[in-house]
Amino acid sequence: MNEYKSLLKKGWLFFTVAIVFLWAKTYYALKTAFTLDIENNTQQFILAITPISSILFFLGLAFFFSPKRRNKAFMVIYSLMTFVLFANVVYFRFFNDFITLPVLMQYKNFLDLGGSAKALIHPTDILYWIDVVILIAWTVRQKTKPSMRFKKRTVAMLYATVLGIGAVNLSLANQERPELLTRTFDRMKLVKLLGIYNYHIYDSVMTANTSTKRVFADSDELTEVLNYVNGQQGKMGVQGKYYGKAAGKNVVLISLESTQNFVIDRKLHGQEITPFLNDLTDDSFYFKNFYHNTGQGKTSDSEFLLDNSMYGLSRGAVFTTNAGNEFNATPEILKEEGYTPVALHGNHDTFWNRDVMYKSLGYDRYFSKEEYNVTEENSVNYGLKDIPFFEQSMPMLKGLEEPYYAKFITMTNHYPYILDNEKMKMIEPAETGDGSVDRYFQTMRYQDEAVKKFFQMMKEQGEYKDTIFVLYGDHYGISDNHNRAMSEILGKEIRPFERVQLQKVPLIIHIPGMEGKEMNTVGSQVDLKPTILHLLGIKEKHDVQFGVDLFAKEREDLAIFRDGSVVTDKYVYAAKEDICYDKSTGEEIEDKTCAPLKQKAKKELELSDKVVHGDLLRFLEKNQKIEGKK
Repeated sequence: MNEYKSLLKKGWLFFTVAIVFLWAKTYYALKTAFTLDIENNTQQFILAITPISSILFFLGLAFFFSPKRRNKAFMVIYSLMTFVLFANVVYFRFFNDFITLPVLMQYKNFLDLGGSAKALIHPTDILYWIDVVILIAWTVRQKTKPSMRFKKRTVAMLYATVLGIGAVNLSLANQERPELLTRTFDRMKLVKLLGIYNYHIYDSVMTANTSTKRVFADSDELTEVLNYVNGQQGKMGVQGKYYGKAAGKNVVLISLESTQNFVIDRKLHGQEITPFLNDLTDDSFYFKNFYHNTGQGKTSDSEFLLDNSMYGLSRGAVFTTNAGNEFNATPEILKEEGYTPVALHGNHDTFWNRDVMYKSLGYDRYFSKEEYNVTEENSVNYGLKDIPFFEQSMPMLKGLEEPYYAKFITMTNHYPYILDNEKMKMIEPAETGDGSVDRYFQTMRYQDEAVKKFFQMMKEQGEYKDTIFVLYGDHYGISDNHNRAMSEILGKEIRPFERVQLQKVPLIIHIPGMEGKEMNTVGSQVDLKPTILHLLGIKEKHDVQFGVDLFAKEREDLAIFRDGSVVTDKYVYAAKEDICYDKSTGEEIEDKTCAPLKQKAKKELELSDKVVHGDLLRFLEKNQKIEGKK
């Protein structure tokens, strides 16, 4: 008993128990909450030791506080580390990804999560907080409070241990994955081989590094990018056969929330999931090999790609991290051509920082939740349901000066895919046992009906004939966390090949009065800007864009993903697993076949990031003057 009191008085027992608690729940999360794909015993060992060095490092910081404040400091640090762990667990459940510092800048988004947030919280999550309660109770109720008195030599030994374990961890990690710290897009491997806390240290360093790039950027870097997009790729000025075919017409863009291409022409319980979109593809240009390029920015990334023909960032979202940049976006270009560019969305104007970013992109007006009549009955999750959204949007659209460029962002088909009114459920759910997947088809069917009603209203209001419609899926809806259920839906195993192919989203370009056709072209969201401008007969000026008109015969069949994956008409390269496939057979082939694609993706993504991080378009006018003198 005396030995116990002695340990307690010195704080050894308290400190040790706290370390064990935090290590145990961190290891539990790494094993059960995240899909880390442990491949061998070495990786299993790494997974077990990764939390130790960072736990000792951060908890050890409490010893630098005065004895009077040490316990409070310790519990604050302990609670913060618990919060970081828990936040990643919840975030991973939907996004199949880990939080980055730029994502935390989107904190306003989380205030509007509503039902999505509730669906991501599980009853067992209490396990992540029980130890915090126990330790707080310990410090409060013990008559002899743990004072955590340690000698300086002991603290020095503690941090020597931190360095030792950290060095072993990093050495083993580099053996398992050479160049680990340079492959920043692969957060899964960073967490698997460095641990969740060490990953956040690394992420913080990367954030600090990127934040300095704008300060040191110069016009020479823009020249390098322009040489690539103009010279090496010949992308600027590559026009398709339909150049100018929609000149002077209004443009209506419909962002189809979480819509993946596999639902098109698919039936569930004998019923079509998207009957209207299926019919529309027969009378439109339907691109069946079209992919999204989004990263952590999700819908906002798809918007950035659409308007700028540049890629989103590998970490965070341009909308929140670089909204003050100079852009040469489609709305700004069309405004110079006499168009009225607007965006319509039934959510708060601050969500994804749209109220700021839209001004930077050149939109004249943003019709957000404040302009709509949103009630408890006509809203769900993030905001206004799709049918009332389109209904209330029609007067706004009719009031615009023509021609207009109007972007509609739908919302109902958003995780957790809930319809609170039985009358809205026009198809029975699937029966995989995975609630998110099963309900997905119901909200998808509702979204399809909403788009149908919108087209009807456009015809009734006399807006249809002089408008071209561009409908595109913004990003995936079903993440890798639901592969078991998706295997059941698709009737096949979800390998890396299938995972990449599931990133297809529909692209439907409908031009009234023009006969459409099914297009086999391989393309992606980065190609939308030049495609739309060319249909309107507008030539790009000296500009940075990584996409090519989807109707151009000379274009390369290519889609580059934000994670480095690549799809062409012949090959599929899955970057996360570093596997090359023959697209026609789905069979693995030699890595060297995809090596040029891998390098091309790396180069293009790096150059796009350079433009955004360095705000290089601010040098565009200066570069034009230099080119003119030449």
